[in-house]
Amino acid sequence: MRRFTLVTLFLLISALSFAGLTFGIKAGYNANKLSTNIDSISSQFKSGMQLGVFVRIGKRFFVQPELYYTLQGAQYVLNDPFSKNAWNQKVTIGSIDIPLLLGFNIVNGKTISFRVNLGPVVSFVTNRQVKDLNDLVPGPLTGSSINPVNWYIQAGLGLDLWFLAIDVRYQGGLNEVISSVQSGGTNWDFSSRNNVFQVCLGFKIL
Repeated sequence: MRRFTLVTLFLLISALSFAGLTFGIKAGYNANKLSTNIDSISSQFKSGMQLGVFVRIGKRFFVQPELYYTLQGAQYVLNDPFSKNAWNQKVTIGSIDIPLLLGFNIVNGKTISFRVNLGPVVSFVTNRQVKDLNDLVPGPLTGSSINPVNWYIQAGLGLDLWFLAIDVRYQGGLNEVISSVQSGGTNWDFSSRNNVFQVCLGFKIL
């Protein structure tokens, strides 16, 4: 029975490999910036991470759905020199991101391949935190100011070396993560979109 199970598993893996199916895990670094529509407010690039899995279906042309947890954020600073209410807020966003990428292997060798990919990403916010760095002057943002579902378009280049998959990608926001916020009788029109640069390393298990 054990021998039959091993043979069946071997045949299944061989069939999936022949069909061009690859499964793996991935981890990476991302730097993101939440833009702002207000001249007196600056937003800085923030470092984050991602961890998840990917599936690639196809050989020369392929479809690659992914699922990963990503941690991003921003720091908004009011820079108005004529304002006595200079606030400083740090935003941390954790989300489950699901890209659906279409790709093409420009070089499609057995041990090395070079590819391009493009596709949409839906991002579900799982945790959001806003911290006032100036305790004397609270800022206008709260956790509820952050949109719980966000959409992106992602494009990038990839290199496969044996069981390793290296990706460099840019992800542009399609909707406003933070829109308008009412606080203290003031309307803050943030109109913030999230733009992300990613570098990832994957390990192909199958």
